[in-house]
Amino acid sequence: MLSWEIVEHGKPLQKALKETPKPRGSEVLMRITRSGVCHSDLHIWDGYFDLGGGKRFYVKERGCVPPFTPGHEPFGVVEALGPRARGVKVGQKRLIYPWIGCGKCAVCKAGQDNYCVSGSRFLGVNRPGAYSTHVLVPDAKYLIDTAGIDDSFAATLACSAVTAYSAANKLPELNKGDSVAVLGCGGLGLIAISVLRARGATTIVACDIDDTKLAAAKTLGAKKTVNTRAPDALQQMQGAAAVIDFVGSPVTASLGIAALRKGGRYVLCGLYGGELTHPLPPIAQRAIGIVGSYVGSLQELKEVVALAKKRKLRATPVETRSAEEANAALEQLKAGKVVGRIVLDFESIAA
Repeated sequence: MLSWEIVEHGKPLQKALKETPKPRGSEVLMRITRSGVCHSDLHIWDGYFDLGGGKRFYVKERGCVPPFTPGHEPFGVVEALGPRARGVKVGQKRLIYPWIGCGKCAVCKAGQDNYCVSGSRFLGVNRPGAYSTHVLVPDAKYLIDTAGIDDSFAATLACSAVTAYSAANKLPELNKGDSVAVLGCGGLGLIAISVLRARGATTIVACDIDDTKLAAAKTLGAKKTVNTRAPDALQQMQGAAAVIDFVGSPVTASLGIAALRKGGRYVLCGLYGGELTHPLPPIAQRAIGIVGSYVGSLQELKEVVALAKKRKLRATPVETRSAEEANAALEQLKAGKVVGRIVLDFESIAA
C-alpha cells in the first residue's frame, strides 16, 4: 500500500510503500478512495497544539509519533474481511467512523467512543489514518452505508459534519427568532450552517474574517454575515442565544462569550489554540454556559448520514484533488485559502 506520512513534523509529507495489512478477527481492510483534509491535520502535521502562555501539547504524547499517516475523514471500499467480520461484503462502499475508542471503558460501552479516555484507536490521530490507499478498521460496526451521497462529500461527514452536528446537540432549546452565531466559516462552519438549518434554526449569523467565506455561508443559508474585523462586530452579534466557535482562539472565544444574551450558551469546537481569561462573576450573573464539544459519536454520524440521504443537508463546497497534492492542500489550508473542504482522491492511486 501507499501512504503519505509525516516523517518530521512541519516538513512535507513523504510517500511510503508498505506491505498491505491483512485483517484479523473482526477487522475489515478498507481500500481508501477519498480522504478529507481537515484543519486538525495541520496540528498533527505541526506536531503540537497551542495551549497558550507559551505551553504546548505535543501530539507524540498521545501516540502520534513519526513516521505517521494522518487523515481522519475516510471513505472507501471493503477489500478484505477478517474471519469474524460480519455486516459488510467485499466491494461495498462505506464511510468509516474514525473516532474509535478502546471498546472496553464505560464511555465506549455507552456508545461514546469519541470520549474514550485513551482514544487509543482514533484513525489519523494515534492510529494510521486515511492519507493512504488502505486502512484497517477494527469492526464493521464502524462502517456506514452512504449510498446516494457523493463520495467526496460523504468523506467530510466523518469529521466536519459530525462535529457540527454534535455541537448543535449541545445548544439550548431555541425559540422562534433566536439567533445562533457560527464563528469561523471554514469547512466546519459552513457545514454547521447546513446542519443548523436542517434542525430548524432560522436566524443563523455567520462570522469570519474572510468575505469570500461569508458569501459561501450566505449561499448555504446564513441569514446574516459579520466580518469580525469590523469595529462593530460585537454589536452586530449581540444577543445571540448560542454561539458555536469553530476557530477556538482567544479572540473568537472572547467575542463569542461577550455576544451571548443572558442564559446563552457558547460551544467551543475549534482548536486554533491559546488560553481564555474571563472574570468569573459574570458567568453566574448572566447564567451563561461554556461547553466544549469534540467530534461526535457513531450514532450522531449515522444521524448526519440520514439527513444527507434525505437531502436535508446542503452540500458545502468540496474540491476533489489527487492524493499526490496532499502537501499542497495542507499548505493552502494553513494559509486560510480553502473555501469548504479539499478531499484527496486515492481511487486512482495504484496500491
